[in-house]
Amino acid sequence: MKTEDFDYYLPEDLIAQHPSDKRDEARMMVLDKKTGEICDNYFYDVIDYLNPGDVLVMNDTRVIPARLFGHRDGKDESIEVFLLHSIEGKKWEVLVRPGKKMKIGTEVIFSDELSAKVIDIKEDGNRVVEFSYEGIFNEILDKLGNVPLPPYIKEKLKDPEEYQTVYSKNPGSVAAPTAGLHFTKDLLKKIEEKGIKLAFLTLNVGLGTFRPVNEEDITDHKMHSEFYTLNKETAEIINEAKKNNKKIIAVGTTSIRTLESVYKKCGEIREDSGWTDIFIYPGFEYKVVDSVITNFHLPKSTLIMLVAAFTSKDIILNAYNYAVKEKYRFFSFGDCMLIQ
Repeated sequence: MKTEDFDYYLPEDLIAQHPSDKRDEARMMVLDKKTGEICDNYFYDVIDYLNPGDVLVMNDTRVIPARLFGHRDGKDESIEVFLLHSIEGKKWEVLVRPGKKMKIGTEVIFSDELSAKVIDIKEDGNRVVEFSYEGIFNEILDKLGNVPLPPYIKEKLKDPEEYQTVYSKNPGSVAAPTAGLHFTKDLLKKIEEKGIKLAFLTLNVGLGTFRPVNEEDITDHKMHSEFYTLNKETAEIINEAKKNNKKIIAVGTTSIRTLESVYKKCGEIREDSGWTDIFIYPGFEYKVVDSVITNFHLPKSTLIMLVAAFTSKDIILNAYNYAVKEKYRFFSFGDCMLIQ
């Protein structure tokens, strides 16, 4: 299967630069995964497609202000340190710019209360740094760091919370689980009042989510790893729904990857945590997820391959071409699809 098979034409003016004025007023395409039939709605209509006993599974990760700017000790030039993930203690794997200047032993000063020293260089050029600080790291990060936005978003955020879901709780991601950005607290309350269960898991979204597939054959692509946690309560909610023939609706590709990773690893849905590099593309057999809420993804990305696996490549590409024709808004702050 070729990467080129998942390309489509997207005019640049359809890439959303800011969220909808009201989160749940984004447009929502409803797509029949078997027939390819399309229906145009708004996101607040999603409640009409959910039935009592169904389960919405959402990723409650929170985006950290992962971009730090400092300078080498004794030098004036700016150094950017982009946090990727925590290793242990005060050690983090990071991206650095400019990389050539950041040799082992180099120290970067961010402020009087935060500095970092390079202690290792990985094969891919990423650095391992050890931070020095007193106090609580996340509080210092909130003061000094910047929320990273995808490279295709050129406008600044009016409010950093625009890039967080209303249910975000567990810090650790460098990108938002964007399908969840459409929910409001009021809409979630109405959904619960209808008898739909809300279940939460955590997958810390990594920078690899933005990386394109460069290999000609998609099976040659190596997926990035991301850390997930699925707790006992969520596992029980899902298993109870499955027992009663209710639907599991995954909100976003990160929820899909977590649920299907746990099933692949354990043979069932149960409490679990670990790293996943699952790569889902057409031919993959879904074991847990019955419906999907997802945004419109980049051409030739692993994410469009994932949603194509849920229905078919032809149905997804037809839906995307329809979305372009009807001027849906694309990517992180854009409109969404309900595939069922």
